[in-house]
Amino acid sequence: QVYKGLDIITNKVSPQEQRLCRHHMISFVDPLVSNYTVVDFRDKAVALISYIFARDKIPIVVGGTNYYIESLLWKVLINTKQKASMAPGPVIDRKVELEQLDGVELHRRLSQVDPEMAAKLHPHDKRKLARSLQVFEEMGIPHSEILHQQQEEEGGGPLGGPLKYPHSCILWLHADQAALDQRLEKRVDDMLAAGLLEELRDFHRRYNQEKVAENRQDYQHGIFQSIGFKEFHEYLISEGNCSPETSALLLQKGIQALKQVTKRYARRQNKWVRNRFLRRPGPNVPPVYGLEVSDLLRWEEDVLKPALEIVESFIQGREPPAEPVKMEYDVNENKRSHRVCELCDRVIIGDREWAAHTRSKSHLHHLKKRRKLEAASHAAETSGGSGGAETSGKDSSLPLL
Repeated sequence: QVYKGLDIITNKVSPQEQRLCRHHMISFVDPLVSNYTVVDFRDKAVALISYIFARDKIPIVVGGTNYYIESLLWKVLINTKQKASMAPGPVIDRKVELEQLDGVELHRRLSQVDPEMAAKLHPHDKRKLARSLQVFEEMGIPHSEILHQQQEEEGGGPLGGPLKYPHSCILWLHADQAALDQRLEKRVDDMLAAGLLEELRDFHRRYNQEKVAENRQDYQHGIFQSIGFKEFHEYLISEGNCSPETSALLLQKGIQALKQVTKRYARRQNKWVRNRFLRRPGPNVPPVYGLEVSDLLRWEEDVLKPALEIVESFIQGREPPAEPVKMEYDVNENKRSHRVCELCDRVIIGDREWAAHTRSKSHLHHLKKRRKLEAASHAAETSGGSGGAETSGKDSSLPLL
């Protein structure tokens, strides 16, 4: 939402709603800027939060993109831009350069300079591998060492450095999965009705057509990371160059893909809340209050009223009437354990992921296949190794039948 224009695809809050409450950090970055990072977001947002507090107001951070929220809660980011900008000549984004390499090569390089971080990252996670290598190259210190320094600061913990704002609270709006999926599908239909295709066509024509023609299209950086661009890529580049029937099929394919990826992203957001806040309690984790939004007819009773009571309690320094959400967790669980499943030729990161993998259909299929081969091999060895049995004929290597 920081990028100018594209109000539909980024689901920006309407101008009518913006008039009811002052909004910040919306529509101020040129959509052609591809190197806008979470560090840029944090620096501008932290200054705004200080400005809001100075006016005796309460800043409300609305999610959103979880990693960006983390940057405002904890001291977790490493600013390499300042050091890089001091170098003479044009500024080159080293991370983008590194991302051009193969993931296995990135993992090999990181293993040489920061084996601890390499053990935590999957060889396919090129962006995180490239970022850790960038940190080492530009700071001269392993990424893992810097993270340890942050965690060891007073008030720090497993999630990173100390909380920037000690009296924060989190309101987690969650819904029944079936209700959420239905609502997300309707949201896509509403976006289409509001003119999504016209918005994408216009943007493609003004900004993207040249990149596609020169094979420079990159859906990993800048505004093009937004859900909706990649899904309609095939439709946009073929429109006018194929039959109406083919174009209609590509359009439907894009719509269904947008619905699927939107629902998948919502699941990831909920998983992040559970894993990041609820299964890792610690001194530097703000309390999370769950608000049920499955039934929109009960918005006043289930969401608005309890949310106001919780926030007012925090402002007045007293205990909120509602209990924060708690979840069971395993203190021995290692979220960054590194295992290789030789059977499936896969790298698995995390105890929970390993347990899920060993129960998966694909793993069990490979396991069953290997056991069959082992049984067949064992049977062949048994029938072939007849020990002291007497043989007849010149070739004693042949078994008696």
